[in-house]
Amino acid sequence: MKQITLGTTGITVPQNAFGALPIQRVSADEAVRLLRRAREGGMRFFDTARAYTDSEEKLGLAFGGHWDGLYVATKTAAKTPEALRADLETSLRLLQRDYIDIYQFHMAGQCYRPGDGTGMYEAMLEAKAQGKIRHIGITAHKIGVAEDIIASGLYETLQYPFSYLSTPREAALAESCRKANMGLIAMKALAGGLVTNAGAAFAYIAQYDNVLPIWGIQRPEELEQWLGFFRIPASLTPELRSFIEKERGELTGEFCRGCGYCLPCPAGIQINQCARISLMIRRAPSESWLAPAMQAEMEKIEHCLGCGQCKSRCPYELDTPNLLKRNLADYRRILAGEVSTESYLRPAQK
Repeated sequence: MKQITLGTTGITVPQNAFGALPIQRVSADEAVRLLRRAREGGMRFFDTARAYTDSEEKLGLAFGGHWDGLYVATKTAAKTPEALRADLETSLRLLQRDYIDIYQFHMAGQCYRPGDGTGMYEAMLEAKAQGKIRHIGITAHKIGVAEDIIASGLYETLQYPFSYLSTPREAALAESCRKANMGLIAMKALAGGLVTNAGAAFAYIAQYDNVLPIWGIQRPEELEQWLGFFRIPASLTPELRSFIEKERGELTGEFCRGCGYCLPCPAGIQINQCARISLMIRRAPSESWLAPAMQAEMEKIEHCLGCGQCKSRCPYELDTPNLLKRNLADYRRILAGEVSTESYLRPAQK
């Protein structure tokens, strides 16, 4: 397994890390078993956030008092220095740690700088001087913000959505981070569930020697799939290259990654599922997509208020209202039997 060093942090770990957002959806006992199995299987880097409900607490239950050899990155979505300090104290208590290895601004809408009037970067420097954090990182979803962050030279790591579906401009972030001696932490490496070939996802990122993927893991079978790459790492074979090119052709353009930052919707629409139902039905087939409960959710699109809140919140700058309408129209054709829902699954995925 290739080892990755995250820029000037000096943190060196296997290129196969644990994204702890999904463990908020399972019981504490299940989460502890998953996390300890991940450590046993070779994972050394764990990413979480204050916003992920009880994820930090579950990490603390799993590793409290036994963090040796492990690294944790967490995040604050605070908008004031006072809120940042409060978040940090909560994270330290729940994680059962004396310090955070990488403390990140969460989904930053700007590149915080010293002297910008917010006091946010100064609060990070204060926490670092106090020994409560080791390294300052930041996460972003908008490409322009990410580029500004790298150019600033103020951060040791950038966390950004990065997968084989990334645009050429997004893929260029890896080289920009390399030149800046900055670690790139790849979130959403499965594009919110639209990437279904783990081998292709892993092999694509393995091309980069400065990118650390954090796989969102919720179930034991998912974890074992990623741990399997410690034994036999996937490589970017001609077959996988061809597969990825085909995937890019099918998914180039406007599609929802399911992140949920558009929520809540004033009309009660489950936007992060409804805006990508056409793809999910075909790429991740499940009877639940066509069940009465989902049909009722999709029909809520008819009651869209046209307020534009979802569009303004979307980190990918999608035209969400129109995307919802197109998905509803396709969904109705599927229910009527007018269009095929043949899966995109390939032999390599079966």
